[in-house]
Amino acid sequence: MPLRQLLILRHAKSSWDDPALADFDRPLAPRGLKTAPLMGRELARRGWLPDLALVSPALRTRDTWRLIAQELPKHVQAEFAEELYEAAPAAVLARVRQVRATSVLVIGHNPGLQHFALRLAGAGSDEGVFKKIEAKFPTAALARFTLGEDWADLDFRGARLTHCVRPKDLV
Repeated sequence: MPLRQLLILRHAKSSWDDPALADFDRPLAPRGLKTAPLMGRELARRGWLPDLALVSPALRTRDTWRLIAQELPKHVQAEFAEELYEAAPAAVLARVRQVRATSVLVIGHNPGLQHFALRLAGAGSDEGVFKKIEAKFPTAALARFTLGEDWADLDFRGARLTHCVRPKDLV
């Protein structure tokens, strides 16, 4: 079975400028408009190219994906998954178990994504990377996991955490 890659990305920094906006409709802040393309370029530079992007349908996650996708050297299919909006770790896991791609990018929200990443890290995970995510999983942060099993068999503690890349690591 081929090695599978799971990339977990928290949406880029969103704006709180309009208090009348529903949380779902908050756009990216100027900082988010800069860091999302930066993370897309980093994915391309490292060759961590997804075959599929699972994206929360909130405006800030869709905009994060749009800006990342523009930096990738190939077209990537995106699915906007309602169940990822402010999802708990179990809901993220359930959605990931349904995929059929080799490399998957999930773009969503905290605290669910941070907790999902921490619960997913199993044997062979990099302890320093785990501690970095445990301390903080900031906006536009990316966690990379590898696994050998089929997505349908993935469970908590079932993937190897290899990297955590934050925008501040790239400037």
